[in-house]
Amino acid sequence: MKALVIGGGGFVGSAIVRQLLDMGAGVAVFGRSHYTHLEKLDVRQIQGDILDSEMLIRAMQGYDTVFHVAAKAGIWGPKNEYEQINVTGTRNVLGACFASGVASLVYTSTPSVVFDRSDLQGADEKTPYARRFLCYYAASKAVAEQMVLTANSEVLKTCTIRPHLVWGPGDPHLLPRLVERGRRRQLKIIGNGSNLVDISYVDNVADAHVLAAVNLNSTATAAGNAYFISQGAPVNLWNWINGLFIRLSIEPVQKKVGFGTAYAVGTLMEGIYMWLSLEKEPPMTRFLAEQLARSHWFSIDRARHDLGYTPRVSTSEGLERAVEWLTAQHK
Repeated sequence: MKALVIGGGGFVGSAIVRQLLDMGAGVAVFGRSHYTHLEKLDVRQIQGDILDSEMLIRAMQGYDTVFHVAAKAGIWGPKNEYEQINVTGTRNVLGACFASGVASLVYTSTPSVVFDRSDLQGADEKTPYARRFLCYYAASKAVAEQMVLTANSEVLKTCTIRPHLVWGPGDPHLLPRLVERGRRRQLKIIGNGSNLVDISYVDNVADAHVLAAVNLNSTATAAGNAYFISQGAPVNLWNWINGLFIRLSIEPVQKKVGFGTAYAVGTLMEGIYMWLSLEKEPPMTRFLAEQLARSHWFSIDRARHDLGYTPRVSTSEGLERAVEWLTAQHK
């Protein structure tokens, strides 16, 4: 396999790069920056923008497999930015794949494409796309994922991976934000605190991507499919957060606020931030209130069956690694 990882300098992308190298694959990274942490891996780095179609076509020459991991993430920001990067960028990636003769494309999606403001418990890939989205990220990823799956053909095999709440050492988003808010005592349990959610250790997520690419390049039973990825068993969100906090000597979250109150505050804050044209993410949004109060966990049976996926790093082992990393970061 000769693979180009678009967004290979990011958290998930870097993990995919490392696993591809471990299996002896030829690897190059396409991204907006030059990544110093990839230099020691001796990986070819191609600097460019996914909005530049010609640059993408040149970058893909000689590669049979593409991992499209790049995206504008987050739950706040201008709609046009999410649509440009996540939708137009993905359209450009698809076009470049066809123009360059790439055989397979693995796209990094999100379970948020099916989150329809209600509890999801053991949902599988038959769950329809949401009809209403509370953030531009989820809406744009749903459009992009459908484009990727529709593009699947004999010429270009495609599939999508939907990892939920990716975490682990090197995490630039989830864990650092939780820890920062925990240390400042800015977190409150939304709702009754009984909601179960899926989490995904980063190396397991990378495994799923690589397994998908291997499948597309062999039996291709994964072609045209989406796959939920997680640890295989949901956790109580607030118990998991508090377990992490205890390990880091942070006071556990005990105070609660009703879901209705949190949702109303999120609605108000979104209005104020939009009115004042503030770029910083509000401390509460409607989407965040829903995510923190609802259960959202998914069956990974299809990934087990088609890809041979199994979470090789357990949640407890992953927590040990994450705590060690976070402790070192805080010294």
